[in-house]
Amino acid sequence: MSRQIRLEDDVYERIKANKRNDESFSDAVKRLIGGQSLRDLRGVFDEDQVNEMRDAIEDADGVEPEEG
Repeated sequence: MSRQIRLEDDVYERIKANKRNDESFSDAVKRLIGGQSLRDLRGVFDEDQVNEMRDAIEDADGVEPEEG
């Protein structure tokens, strides 16, 4: 099944610029948007695990954790 969608000109041009010669626009969009979204991880980790990961990322970035 195919769908018709509207894209702003700049979005269309970005897809077109990144589209490979051997792929359709649909294939290009699939490749460009990637697989799963970080939103798919919602509910996978509990609050303590999220805080540990956040602290590890902030430590790696050299940023002090925010009080919250």
